Amino acid sequence: MATIFSKIIAGEIPSYKVAENENFYAFLDINPLVKGHTLVVPKKEVDYIFDLSDEELAAMHIFAKHVAAAIQKAFPCKKVGEAVIGLEVPHAHIHLIPIQKESDMIFSNPKLKLSDEEFKAIAQAIQQAWTDNAQ
Repeated sequence: MATIFSKIIAGEIPSYKVAENENFYAFLDINPLVKGHTLVVPKKEVDYIFDLSDEELAAMHIFAKHVAAAIQKAFPCKKVGEAVIGLEVPHAHIHLIPIQKESDMIFSNPKLKLSDEEFKAIAQAIQQAWTDNAQ
């Protein structure tokens, strides 16, 4: 059975896409810790990130690196933190979170409640930075 992330990648469930290539898809977390909190997923459905081949895992992190650069350009921050937890959805994914302090990465923190318009504006800002960085 397809995961929710596979359904998002296939366009069966809407998402706030920020970047995509032939192997990976990046979209906003709908329960973000901070504005710009983004998920990077492989289009290949794999539960455990370390079940990806070495080449796939390396490519995923390189893709995530470029997404993180776009996030940091769109949402100036000290760093973009990376977390791999993998228990919430059985589909490998990386959380990219713009952070000012370590506590911005605590997943038990209250999640932001954003409107559709806010999500669209955040996604557009990251997409623009992604496009600018690609040139």
